[in-house]
Amino acid sequence: MFTIKGKTGDWEVVIALETHIEVLSRSKIFSGASADYNPTVAPNTQVSMVDVAMPGMLPVLNEYCVEQAIKFGLGINAEISHKSRFARKQYFYPDLPQGYQISQPAEEPPVVGRGWIEIMGDDGNPKKILIERAHLEQDAGKLKHDVHPTKSFADYNRTGVALLEIVCFIDLNNPDNRSYITSPDEAERYLRQIREIARATGVSKANMEEGSMRADVNVSVRPVGAKYFNERCEIKNMVSFKFIKTAIEYEARRQIEILENGGKIERCTMRFNQGDGTTSVMRSKEDALDYRYFPDPDLLPLIITDEQIERIRKTMPELPAATRARYIEKFGLPEYDAARLTETVDISHWFDAAVGDKPARAKAVANWMISELFAHPENYDITNEKSGTVDGMRIITPSDLAELVDMVGASEINGKQAKEIFIKMLDGESGTPREIATKFGMQQITDTSAIEKIIDEVIAANPSQVEQYKSGKTGLLGFFVGNVMKASAGKANPAVVNEILKTKLN
Repeated sequence: MFTIKGKTGDWEVVIALETHIEVLSRSKIFSGASADYNPTVAPNTQVSMVDVAMPGMLPVLNEYCVEQAIKFGLGINAEISHKSRFARKQYFYPDLPQGYQISQPAEEPPVVGRGWIEIMGDDGNPKKILIERAHLEQDAGKLKHDVHPTKSFADYNRTGVALLEIVCFIDLNNPDNRSYITSPDEAERYLRQIREIARATGVSKANMEEGSMRADVNVSVRPVGAKYFNERCEIKNMVSFKFIKTAIEYEARRQIEILENGGKIERCTMRFNQGDGTTSVMRSKEDALDYRYFPDPDLLPLIITDEQIERIRKTMPELPAATRARYIEKFGLPEYDAARLTETVDISHWFDAAVGDKPARAKAVANWMISELFAHPENYDITNEKSGTVDGMRIITPSDLAELVDMVGASEINGKQAKEIFIKMLDGESGTPREIATKFGMQQITDTSAIEKIIDEVIAANPSQVEQYKSGKTGLLGFFVGNVMKASAGKANPAVVNEILKTKLN
């Protein structure tokens, strides 16, 4: 259990996250403009009349965005609402040209209702984190303040891109129910799980660095064992796992200090200061916006049928949690390896392709991918099995790695030779691993008679070391092995060398 020691005792943290992910769709949620928003696109080139609220322009709901929301809902074991509606969330800001945001009000059923995901708790056991809702809404634009010394500019390319907001649930009437996040590490695990599900289902890229995933972090504290909740503060627009963990711990300590000094926590919206890792008040509860939701008169209520839900359910892929469990159970992989290999669907597909129908390859393939291949992302294409080069770089395929692993397993090459072949592939050498081994004379010597001949020569050349070994200095075995490997240019099978040397020296 994560606790923070204060002057008056130990405190625990209560954390709830509101996570926004951009929904992958060709067009925006209420217009036909391209939703392929990215920072390289010229400002205001992917904007329709609907997006900037030109008079007479009416929104039309993108059905695919609704299907994406349903798909995510199924991925988090959630209830799917058969009827929901959109409302106008009133606030005025330059990046919101309509003067309101079309969203789904908290008082009514969203597309995705109550659900849950499972993470690893701090105690090492699985833990269910409850999710209250996931609702659709439109994104706002982006203000740019660094273009002109005295003016700010608005880029509306992102305006109207579909967002899915995922809200954690905390049962305020049941303080003993601990199905919520209780530490910075659990917050990171939860967000990574959200990201994995979004990517596995194809709902979102969920990339914090690009801004397609961001979180508002609600933090409160209470003495360990307390049967009540204290007031919370919300840290807005966090876009880094590292900063989220830092912000939670700092904000928790800030609140503990206030409470221990006899103060009271006022509900505030906070900003995180990346420079020094602190939080500061952006606005207080009294300054909070009154959004004055009311039903959007231009959008009909959204009706979702059982047939639609079942049709989407049949398209669901294997989710990351199930893939991890399969890797651990079927291949005996450690938790860490299984987690790394399921960070994206493309990585797990690449791993599955390399293992193929030979489960015995799995551990070696996992080791090579995690320790070697992941260090050279430019040299492998996780989305396909095509060989060749991209921008002059060799593309290593699942079949390349499978053959390399099989060659080591069959003692055709040793580990050192395999690494040399791998480096040659990274450097652009053409051919399969076996062809490269042949071309550079790397085949391992497994013929015992040939190895015996080399061993006899090494023993004959080192009579004093032989006598020392026989007199009890068995550590000299490494000396003989090294000399045999050197004499064979590294091609002798080390296991065979060890076995024959022990027999001859004894």
